[in-house]
Amino acid sequence: MPSLLAVDGLTAAYGATQVLHGIAFALEAGQITAVLGANGAGKTTTLRAVCQMVRTGGSVRFEGRELVGSATENVVRLGVAHVPDGRGTFGALSVEENLRLGAYVRRDRPRVAEDIERMYTRFPRLKERRHQQAGTLSGGEQQMLAISRALMLRPKLLLLDEPSFGLAPKIVAEIFHILATINSEDGVSMLLVEQNAHLALGLAQQAYLLETGRVALAGTSAALLADESVRRVYLGY
Repeated sequence: MPSLLAVDGLTAAYGATQVLHGIAFALEAGQITAVLGANGAGKTTTLRAVCQMVRTGGSVRFEGRELVGSATENVVRLGVAHVPDGRGTFGALSVEENLRLGAYVRRDRPRVAEDIERMYTRFPRLKERRHQQAGTLSGGEQQMLAISRALMLRPKLLLLDEPSFGLAPKIVAEIFHILATINSEDGVSMLLVEQNAHLALGLAQQAYLLETGRVALAGTSAALLADESVRRVYLGY
């Protein structure tokens, strides 16, 4: 049975600047895989390449279907949802309007309302602020909204770019606990880009370490946590 996501020889560039140099990795259905690395290693570009938001070469196969050359909207329709860095919520729209936008490609309209209520159950603070403009939410609330909006797609694969960035530790712990619940209860697979290696390895089962657009290390989270060089450089002990 093929991997849910299989990436091979992936290259990506912005104009004349090449960022990814033939990386390869795989993600199994139901799994959380982390992509680690320093700033500029190519982590965010990896997510954008999967979504076909940047010029790519090589192969990105989702459920056996080649994505390279597809329109981003068609990748979304296949069940790939992206939570970008900076959250990307529509600040002038209400919380609920943002959630409805997340379901724009769905045709099962009667179930959209049910899923909005599910998001409010998972993130009670969003329910309290359902009529509030997204731009007036706190950073943590905006991140919760961005994740919820992506989940409104009912994705098979959730791409998460630095979900902990700029948030207080207590909020980060809450969000990561909810992500673990979504993975275990709903079976949503996740590709997680995260600067905080300790957090990422605590959530993911598998991890890849990028250096200047290449895979430098790969293995289970437990193996990378036990690797002295990873501990010293990325975990600080």
